[in-house]
Amino acid sequence: MLAVLVALVAGVSLGPVSLPPGSVAVELLNLLPGVQLDSGLTAGEAAIVTQLRLPRVVLGLLVGGLLALAGGAYQGVFRNPLADPYLLGVAAGAGLAVTAVIALGGAMDPLVGLPLTVPLAAFVGSLGAVAMTYLLGAAGGRSRSPATLILAGVAVSAFLSAGQTYLLQRHSDSIQQVYAWLLGRLATAGWHDVLLVLPYFVLTAVVVLLHRRELDVLALGDDEAASLGLHPQRSRYLLIAAASLGTAAAVSASGLIGFVGIIVPHTVRLLAGSSYRVILPLSMLFGGAFLALTDVVARTAAAPAEIPIGVVTALLGGPFFVLVLRTARRVLT
Repeated sequence: MLAVLVALVAGVSLGPVSLPPGSVAVELLNLLPGVQLDSGLTAGEAAIVTQLRLPRVVLGLLVGGLLALAGGAYQGVFRNPLADPYLLGVAAGAGLAVTAVIALGGAMDPLVGLPLTVPLAAFVGSLGAVAMTYLLGAAGGRSRSPATLILAGVAVSAFLSAGQTYLLQRHSDSIQQVYAWLLGRLATAGWHDVLLVLPYFVLTAVVVLLHRRELDVLALGDDEAASLGLHPQRSRYLLIAAASLGTAAAVSASGLIGFVGIIVPHTVRLLAGSSYRVILPLSMLFGGAFLALTDVVARTAAAPAEIPIGVVTALLGGPFFVLVLRTARRVLT
């Protein structure tokens, strides 16, 4: 919680117009019912805090929390510390849907520069890809395993990525807009995006956190879990559905932001142990703080220009991924 509060104050304080963190903290306290303190900020600065920066920071907290929570859930379901929220084709489905919307035309949002239908297309495309992966994985009969789903996700991702590449080749004039979305962004005009993502965040968090203890049981193997009274397949697919729904919601609001679902849960695992009872709630909190602080870097590192947040997370995640691979290899040998 302290990390989230620090990220909240830092995210609102830092930017093209720097504001005193103490005054920002007081202004944020004024948003609580019954609190009325003098923050020392002018009316214009207070508007920057509440109407411009705070919605973006809160969106970063929600998206980062969803991606890290989904990453932790996937890693528990597939018993693989390198599992990613985009594992089941979510990224490919969202990418194809968004490419189709931008390439084939749509109403333009003057504040964001992307079609207004992009978030809806990303959401539908993400869930559609997960459904295709599930159906393909279920084609093998009742004996389907986590490995079968992973292979199905790879096949679906390859198929959908090929479709996206074809559309980009046929509509080369849309490449810049498509890649602007693919690289990830947290630009938001007010609280609209936050209100859209919030219900999915609550639903995903409730379902995953209520079933987090079952992941510790699934780690023992399906036979042992069944002997303890757990229905492995039902628990597994419920967690996959909840994590995929949360990932789709995050993707629809922010584009494709990679590595959050790998970096945060794995770091929490190193610091707090291997029990998912602890990993999942901490991943949700630290994931939100991580993405909000990463967005500060994206906004300020090359000011007045803005670096796509997906680039920053990739620069951090690439070396981290290599470190995890080297550590895993050393443990195996």
